[in-house]
Amino acid sequence: MTPAEPEVCTTVGRVRGCVEQGNAVFRGIPFAKPPVGALRFMAPVPPDSWEGVREATAFGPQAPQAAFPGTPPPPADETGEWLTLNVWTPDPGARTLPVMVWIHGGAYLFGSAAQPGYDGTRFASSGTVFVSCNYRLGTEGFAEIDGAPANRGLLDLVAALRWVRENIERFGGDPGNVTVFGESAGAGAISALLAMPAAEGLFRRAIAQSVPGTVFTPELSAGVTSAIAAAAGVPASYEGLRGADPKRLVDAQTNVTARMREFPEWGAVKLTDTPFSPVVDGEVLPRAPWRALLSGASRDVDLLTGHNRDEYRLFIASQGRLGQITDEETATLLGYFAPAPDGPAGYYDAYPGADANELYEVAFSDWLFRMPTLHLAQAHAASGGATFLYELRAEAPVGPFGACHALDVPLIFGSPAVGIGAMLTGEQPPADFLALGDTMRREWISFASCGDPGWPGYGSENRTTRVYDLQPDILSYPEEASMRLWERHMFDTYDLS
Repeated sequence: MTPAEPEVCTTVGRVRGCVEQGNAVFRGIPFAKPPVGALRFMAPVPPDSWEGVREATAFGPQAPQAAFPGTPPPPADETGEWLTLNVWTPDPGARTLPVMVWIHGGAYLFGSAAQPGYDGTRFASSGTVFVSCNYRLGTEGFAEIDGAPANRGLLDLVAALRWVRENIERFGGDPGNVTVFGESAGAGAISALLAMPAAEGLFRRAIAQSVPGTVFTPELSAGVTSAIAAAAGVPASYEGLRGADPKRLVDAQTNVTARMREFPEWGAVKLTDTPFSPVVDGEVLPRAPWRALLSGASRDVDLLTGHNRDEYRLFIASQGRLGQITDEETATLLGYFAPAPDGPAGYYDAYPGADANELYEVAFSDWLFRMPTLHLAQAHAASGGATFLYELRAEAPVGPFGACHALDVPLIFGSPAVGIGAMLTGEQPPADFLALGDTMRREWISFASCGDPGWPGYGSENRTTRVYDLQPDILSYPEEASMRLWERHMFDTYDLS
């Protein structure tokens, strides 16, 4: 039986957690020093050790960020202790349990491991050690700054995974059986980790849910940094940005995000809702993930990846624009996004009965999430890596959202009534919807445990795909029209244009 106040001795000090629903839970454990003062915009540094027992019952503060639309402002923080992680474990003495490390999404701008929808109870109660972590976001984590390492948010994740390797056995987990999983920007971070030398050997398996297709050149990222510095009224230099209050930079990046279309030199990126992405700097991230995997990077890491059928509908509906997209808007979008060799004509030919609204949604879904995810699977499978693909087709029980972006999160966590789940599923989702979530979570855990989610792997010829509908099935990849349009495209870095 787990004691009421479980204690674990980590490599830098002892922590005391609590028991919730039969699991030992530890929150707010530092995996790096606060990245402030002389450490601001620097790579993460291991935390200092402490004497006695550190209470680990409260989440650490989230990285600097604006309020997510429709939510209250984040609480003020003066500590800078943004780099913490949390552990749920059913048995701290087991030492052999599979480990699942959750990386939250949020457009590289928002989010934290403390969000109610990321509770690890159901994963721990099913026999895994569940870990979630914070990482630096926005300017703090992803801005290109001369004199500072690129991709600091990704380096934070590497530091968290090193903590897991060194400590997770003390919480009951097997450090040789670690699976990273995440959604949206979290999946984008995972695709980058698969291509990063610094992350090699830190995880055995990866689950990437709705992988975004944007990675930047240093030049494009530096252009974004310059715009944010101008909005903040500070020099676009290491010293100028380092001296700026984090909230001031958050306000500036919010200002720039609202004016993305004023920067034509950012190309297709100006049509999105975030000015940040991982940067292919040649050192931290040597190549775009798709190129790296095609060349054999992380061939020994098992990969489960997939997307939702109606990815971009969430964003159109949230803006109140369903059914209001004009022919001109769709033509403009296709001019930016439609891949060669057919360009916009390819979409009109591939979807002959679609109106402007349908084409807009499909093309945006393809460019931002669906095709990057498919191509990641294809690249990994082509290099010989064990690869599994899925598509979520079940529709949100509430509202006009369909099988939209982020619907998979309340499903796998079994938390439909909190966070985004409350908007998409309501407080009492239908029983068959909840059962689908149980199926997905069970198959995620099976994959994390032994590399087998329960369906055949994806290959260059068979294209086997797990289709998650209210009646799940196994089919050939369903989005064949879009697949054919994009088959000659290589997802690569976005540069100034």
